[in-house]
Amino acid sequence: MSNSIKEIISLDNNRNIIIETGQLAKQADGSAIVRVNNTILLATVVVSNDIDFLPLTVDYREKYSAGGKIPGGFIKREGRPSNEEILTMRLVDRVIRPTFSEFFRKEIQIMISLLSYDKTILPDGLAGLAASTALSVAGVPFNGPISEIRIIRINGKFFINPNIDQLEQSDLDLIVGASNNSIIMIEGEMKEIKENEFIKAIHIAHKAIKYQIEAQKRLIQKEQETIKKQLFSYSYKKTYQSYKKFLSKKNRSIQEYSILNNFKNTLSIDQKDNYEIFINQCYDEIKKIIITNMILEKGIRLDNRKFEQIRSISSIVNYLPEVHGSAIFTRGETQSLTTVTLGSSLDANRIDNVIIENQEKFYLHYNFPPFSTGEIRPIRGVSRREIGHGNLAQRALKNVIPDNNPYTIRVVSDILESNGSSSMATVCAASLALMDAGIAIKNPVAGISMGLFMNKKKTVILSDIMGDEDHFGELDFKITGTKYGITACQMDVKKPILTYDLLNTILKQALKGRIFILNKMYKILPIYRNKLKPNAPKIYTLHIPKNFIGSVIGPGGKVIQEIQSETETNIVIEEKNNKGNIEIIGKNIKKIKKAIDRIKEITFVPEIGKIYKAKVKSIKDFGAFVEISKGVEGLLHISEIRWKRLNKIEEELNIGDIIEVKFMGIDIKNKKMKLSRKILLPRPN
Repeated sequence: MSNSIKEIISLDNNRNIIIETGQLAKQADGSAIVRVNNTILLATVVVSNDIDFLPLTVDYREKYSAGGKIPGGFIKREGRPSNEEILTMRLVDRVIRPTFSEFFRKEIQIMISLLSYDKTILPDGLAGLAASTALSVAGVPFNGPISEIRIIRINGKFFINPNIDQLEQSDLDLIVGASNNSIIMIEGEMKEIKENEFIKAIHIAHKAIKYQIEAQKRLIQKEQETIKKQLFSYSYKKTYQSYKKFLSKKNRSIQEYSILNNFKNTLSIDQKDNYEIFINQCYDEIKKIIITNMILEKGIRLDNRKFEQIRSISSIVNYLPEVHGSAIFTRGETQSLTTVTLGSSLDANRIDNVIIENQEKFYLHYNFPPFSTGEIRPIRGVSRREIGHGNLAQRALKNVIPDNNPYTIRVVSDILESNGSSSMATVCAASLALMDAGIAIKNPVAGISMGLFMNKKKTVILSDIMGDEDHFGELDFKITGTKYGITACQMDVKKPILTYDLLNTILKQALKGRIFILNKMYKILPIYRNKLKPNAPKIYTLHIPKNFIGSVIGPGGKVIQEIQSETETNIVIEEKNNKGNIEIIGKNIKKIKKAIDRIKEITFVPEIGKIYKAKVKSIKDFGAFVEISKGVEGLLHISEIRWKRLNKIEEELNIGDIIEVKFMGIDIKNKKMKLSRKILLPRPN
C-alpha cells in the first residue's frame, strides 16, 4: 500500500475529489480509485495484444454492499446490469471511444465498480474520471486524459457534481464529457431553458473538466516521466548500435526484446506491473525516433538498402507437382507460397448478400498463419486482415484473367514468412502460379509497397518497405500493375501530409520498382505455359437448343448420369440466354470427346442443304430408311435415290450401304425429313 499516489480536486461546499492509484488491482494494466466523501469508485483497465480492430468494452457495476444492502429475490448475488448501470456504461464509452487513434489495435476492457456509496452524490458523474485515470495510469495511448462531470442549475446558479438533494431542485441536469480541447459528449434534461443558458452550462462544465484533467496529468506524470527518461537513457544508444548491424527481422527483434527486458529488470516489481504498457509504448517511440533519424539524417535503412532499392528476389514455379499451378515468391524476409486450382462452374464462389448476388469464377484467398511472424496464437477463422489483403490481391489480378476463360480459378496464398508487403508478394506469386497453371493471363502483375518518412526539412520515399518502415513511417501505399499500367492500389496515411506533387513522385518511383520486379519474374517464367498440367481438369463447352436440355438429362437424370459414368466426366447443364449451356469436365481428352459425341447425337438437328453420310438401315417398297446420325433415321424415297426410275430399290441399294444424302428440309404435310441422293448425282441429259 505504500506505493499509493494521490491527487485532490477541490469542489464547492468544502468537498474534494480524491483520485488515487497504486493500491488496488495491481494485476490490471491500470487501476484508479475515485472518492468523494464516502462514495468510492474503482476503475480498472486491461489491454490485450495487437488485434485487427478496437473492441473497447466499458463495464459499470454497483455492488449492493456499497449501500449496505443484500440483493432481493431468490438469487442473492449481483446479476445482469440494471438499465441505470447500462446507461452509465454508455456515458463512459461515448466519451472514451473517440479519443483512440484509428491505428490503435488492442482490445481494452474498462471495469468500474461502485465500492462504497454514501447517498449524497450520484456516482455516474465520477465514472468517466475514474476510467480516464485508469487508462492514463496504464499508459494506454489515447487522446486524453478526459473527464465527465454532472452539472445542474438551481435558481440560476450552477453546481458541479451536486448531491442528490440539490438534483431534485434543479431545472437543468447535464452529464458533460470532454478532453482539454473539445467537448466530446453531452446528455441530460432541462426545463425549457434558453440556448444561451445551455451554452453557459457547457462552458462552466468544461472549465471544471479541465481542472480534473490537470489533476490526472499530475498524478501520472510523477512516475511516468522519470521512467521515460530512464528508458531513453538506457536504451537509445544500445538500440541504435544494434540497428547499425543490419540484422534480420528475427535477430533484430531478439535484440530489442533483450534491451527492453534488461531495462525492466532495473525497475521495481510494482513499477513493472503498473507501467508495462507505458514502457512498451515509450520504447516504440524511441525506436521510431532512431529509425526516422537513420533514414532522414544518415540515409540508412534498417537493412542497409538505398531508398529505391528492392530487396533480393527469388522465385520458384511448379514447386508442388500435384497442384494445377504453384509458385514461391520470396522478397527479402517476406515469402508467399501460392497455388492455383482449376474447377468448373460448380466451384464458383457464390455471393449472396443483401446487396449483391453473383458468382465469382476467379477468387483469391490469403492466409497469414502466426508462424510467419514467429508468433503463437489460436486459429479462429479468417481474420479481417486476411480478408482485406486477399481482396486487394484479387482485385489486382482479376482484370488480367482472359475473358474466354472457361475455368473457375481459385488462388490461395499462404504467407510463410512476413516482414512487410506480404499482400504484394501474394500478387507476384499468384501471377507466376497462374502462368505455371497454363492460364493465358493478359500480362503478369507485380506489386510493391511504398513508404514515407519526413520532417520539416526533408522528405524520403522508400520503395519495398519492411514491417518496421511501415509501422513507424507516415504512409503505406500498395500499388500493383503490369508493365502497361496500374491494376489496383491501397493507401493509408497516418496524418494528412500527401500533396499531389508528392503523390506523383511516389507513383513514379513505384513504377521503377514494379518494372524491376516484373523483369525478375519474366526471368523465371517469361510467358504462361502452352498447356495445362496433366492432372488439371479439361473443360469443353457447347451450346444446344433449349428444348434439348430435357433429352440430355433424361428421365430422373438417367441419360446424363449414364454419359458421366461411361466417360468419367462431370457434366453441368444450365439454361442461359434462351440456350442450353453444357460444360464437360474431365482429365482424359478422349473420354471428353466421347461425351461430346454422345451429347451431339442426342441433340442432333440436321441442317437444310447439308450433305450427310448415311447408312441404309432397312428397305421398303417405297424407299429406304437411312441413318444420318446415331439414332436419327429418315426416309429416302424411291424417287430420290436416282434420276432413272427404279423398279426395285435393291437394284441400287442394299442394307448396310454407306451413301451420301442431302437434307432438303421437313415435309410440311407429314413433318418428316426430306432426303435426296439423286440431287448429288449427275443429271442425265
